[in-house]
Amino acid sequence: MLTLKQKISQIPDGAGALFFIQIFATLGFAVLYSTLVLYATKKLGFSNKEATAIMGVFGAFNYGLHLFGGYLAGRFLSNRNLFVGGMVLQVLGCFCISGGGAHLLYWGLALFLTGSGLNVTCLNLMLTQRFKPEDTRRESAFLWNYAGMNLGFFIGFSAAGYYQLQGDYSSLFIFATIGNFLAIVLAAGNWKVLRDLDTPLLDRTPSQFKLRFAAGMAILVGLVPVIYLLLQHSELSGNVVITAGVLIAAILVFLAFRHKDRRERNNMWAYMILTAGSLVFWTLYQMSPSGLQIFATDNVNRMVWGIEIAPQWIQNINSFIIMIGGPLTAILFDTLRKRGWNIDLSRQFAAALILIGIGFLALPLGISLAGGDGVVGFKWVFICYLFQSLGELLISPVGYAMVGRLAPRQYQGIMMGSFMLVTGVASVISSWFSGLIPDAKEGMSAVATNPTYNSIFSTLGWSSVGVGVVMVALIPFLRKIIKDVEAPEAGAELAALPVAEVHA
Repeated sequence: MLTLKQKISQIPDGAGALFFIQIFATLGFAVLYSTLVLYATKKLGFSNKEATAIMGVFGAFNYGLHLFGGYLAGRFLSNRNLFVGGMVLQVLGCFCISGGGAHLLYWGLALFLTGSGLNVTCLNLMLTQRFKPEDTRRESAFLWNYAGMNLGFFIGFSAAGYYQLQGDYSSLFIFATIGNFLAIVLAAGNWKVLRDLDTPLLDRTPSQFKLRFAAGMAILVGLVPVIYLLLQHSELSGNVVITAGVLIAAILVFLAFRHKDRRERNNMWAYMILTAGSLVFWTLYQMSPSGLQIFATDNVNRMVWGIEIAPQWIQNINSFIIMIGGPLTAILFDTLRKRGWNIDLSRQFAAALILIGIGFLALPLGISLAGGDGVVGFKWVFICYLFQSLGELLISPVGYAMVGRLAPRQYQGIMMGSFMLVTGVASVISSWFSGLIPDAKEGMSAVATNPTYNSIFSTLGWSSVGVGVVMVALIPFLRKIIKDVEAPEAGAELAALPVAEVHA
């Protein structure tokens, strides 16, 4: 058996650096994701409908632009160039928002979303390029990297909750600015090992590279005013994202029909079925920073053991479980597969949908058991986030790795981006549900708004469970059409990273 040092030495160059870069790159997003609705309503005086609409557009552009980032990276800018350029915009965006006021909020969000929307795909593509197609460590690498991302979320949510209780939003956004700047420093320090290994841009001549670089930078900067204008028309922007999602789905269907390689074509069909199912999961998931957060703020007893729990800290339930559960899941799945358990993509997606659906169905139960004032016990929100997190462990990190497994080389960027675009579409849909929540006026008790929450959570919960059951029925079909280049050995689909193997 290899020693721990020998196991670690087998990790591909750059994979370890990306784990730490992911942590700091996540901080700014964690702060805005968990605080935007509260900042808009509590500080800037926005209504619940206005604030959740902006949150929907925030998620839509952040995830929707991932698709464009997947195309831009590797064709006009290298993944590392686009990542650093995007992080610079995120730093400027967080700093801008720290100035206060609605006008600076819109400009700050435009800067931040352009950066985060384009550069997240770069991280995933840089990581997947570290592994050859047949390398069974890829999925575990994404689980470990996903744990690093959620460590960033944990830090960001914790800081956001602290400053939220102090009412010091300016310091909070400065904190996010510094965190994102450190990601740039880490990327610069690991510049050589983060180079692209397999992209169309590598085939260009030096002169062509310079022209594409200039075009890529122009696109990066030119998107900022476009996003600024669209942010001020949230309903139109949401419709644009939905339309883009439908258009991309149609393009992928067309590409699958005309693709000549039968095995790759079937894998593309499987990808589209699994991605369509994930839309329901992400719609529920994107309720966390909007409708679910407003519910937790106004209708839940957040005093636990005499301590007031900040709304952002509630989201740390998810971060903590993912942070710890990611590596443990890699170890567990590797062990179970070696013992003959068939844990594949289709089962994981189906289970994830059912789990998050059960979590949301716990909330109507908590509402029915609330006291005369309608205030719901904190344990019901905890249960909701617990099941949501367990579902996320099954669908999100392996979803990213799914692209590396099922996507033909020439479609890898667009398919990685489209998987993320689904979350953007889901963000818009979740904002529609959140927009149904009435504003909690002064003196209004939780009893008045609980019926609306009960209806929303029940609809979403049962829908997710229903789609999960359909996915269970499709498992035999998906197993039949998903084929690797070479059939993997039993238990090899999600082999753990070297460190995980030592502990297994």
